[in-house]
Amino acid sequence: MELLLRKRGAILLLMLNLFLIFMGIGLVIPVMPKYMTLLDISGSVVGLLVAAFSLTQLLFSPLAGRLSDSLGRKKIIVAGMLVFALSEWLFGIANSTVLLFAARFLGGLGAALIMPAVMAYTADMTTNEERARGMGLINAAITTGFIIGPGIGGYLAEYGIRVPFYAAAVAGLAAAALTAFILPESLSSAAAGKKAAPQKRQSLWSMLIRSYREPYFLSLILVFVMSFGLANYETIFGLFVDHKFGFTPKDIAFILTFGSISGAVVQLTVFGWILNKFGERNVITFCLLSCGVFILLTIFVSGFWMVFAVTFIVFLSIDILRPAIGTQMSRMAEERQGYVAGLNSAFTSLGNIAGPIIAGLLFDVDVNYPYVLAAVVLMISFILAARAGAREKTAWAAA
Repeated sequence: MELLLRKRGAILLLMLNLFLIFMGIGLVIPVMPKYMTLLDISGSVVGLLVAAFSLTQLLFSPLAGRLSDSLGRKKIIVAGMLVFALSEWLFGIANSTVLLFAARFLGGLGAALIMPAVMAYTADMTTNEERARGMGLINAAITTGFIIGPGIGGYLAEYGIRVPFYAAAVAGLAAAALTAFILPESLSSAAAGKKAAPQKRQSLWSMLIRSYREPYFLSLILVFVMSFGLANYETIFGLFVDHKFGFTPKDIAFILTFGSISGAVVQLTVFGWILNKFGERNVITFCLLSCGVFILLTIFVSGFWMVFAVTFIVFLSIDILRPAIGTQMSRMAEERQGYVAGLNSAFTSLGNIAGPIIAGLLFDVDVNYPYVLAAVVLMISFILAARAGAREKTAWAAA
């Protein structure tokens, strides 16, 4: 009973940390237009600021994963929260684009430190049967942070456009203190030394290049595809429905918020049951198919409620797909949880960098092209996942 309570307390604290990180990312959305006016920056600079965060996360995630294997999960999580708090404070005081970029780089570094360590900690603290629920809870915290972040940012901005970032910095410091004093380390010293050795001096690029040899490489590709598709979809959605249907900001906010909240509810409640009932491979394959089909349908539907229905299914599929892939990879990682979690975060960042850039370029050619591309990529991934599943069943039957 005591062990169970410790596990639940640890997972809740990890959820708080991730919620704050991704809330901090969302805070900038309603405030950025005023920052553009205040600092006289262009839309292209805003796009580069978004890319700076994901690029930094990409560069440092594998290193952070290795550090969590060698130094312990707790130290890396605390360090990540401190860096996050610093980035939010710096963004709040920024009076030039140089400081804005410095803040975003630090924000990406904070996320890079926290994400692999949290995923690995969750794997350490859960059994195979519990892991799906644990990953679902962690991803629900991420989703909820994204949902609530813009709303909190807009509310606090009423007291000054810099207030949201100062509040996030204080919350980050408080979470770092709680983590340092309360969270138990999940990795023993002996285990840390054993796990750190195999990937001690590998660079990011060598890890990415060699990842094709790993048994979880297809899962890494699916992580990239999912991130690419989601970033593509969310980046263009507002512009797409505005140009095509004349939706108001209120319409857009309602659709995105309802879809995100529904996904978080599923992750918190029935996700573990879904994964245990149907298995990771079947869930991943089905979600890839539904994402591809319904993103493509977005081009052909019209009217608020039809767009709402299609978007709802897309968000729900992605919110099931994300933790399903994470759970599958954690099962295959065995003793290399931090290393694999670092690669997971790196491939996520690649998708988050490529998705908005390519979507923006295609949108300038034709408003429908970004969704056509996203649908095609997801359908190809569905075929690959289905073929891999068929090979797995054949091998199992032969054995």
